[in-house]
Amino acid sequence: MAEQITTSMKDWLVYILRCRDNTLYTGITNDLENRLQSHNEKRGARYTRARLPVTLVYQEEASSRSQASRREAAIKKLTRQKKLNLIEENELDSS
Repeated sequence: MAEQITTSMKDWLVYILRCRDNTLYTGITNDLENRLQSHNEKRGARYTRARLPVTLVYQEEASSRSQASRREAAIKKLTRQKKLNLIEENELDSS
């Protein structure tokens, strides 16, 4: 999936990254472009630093930081397969 960055400074997003070792990382941000750059410059989460480069594979808008945090927590509780299904469904929706 090509990286599609669609955010403004006011919007909160939940995102999923695919790491070099094919693991998935979930996070939130209100500046996706800057956050991706931070991850890929080893200034992001400790988890991703040893697994570079990372690629954006999923993003979902949230109306507030609180909503984004709740959704992030819910996604993190999903099994790997359910996360992959979520990513795949998103790819189909954007076609």
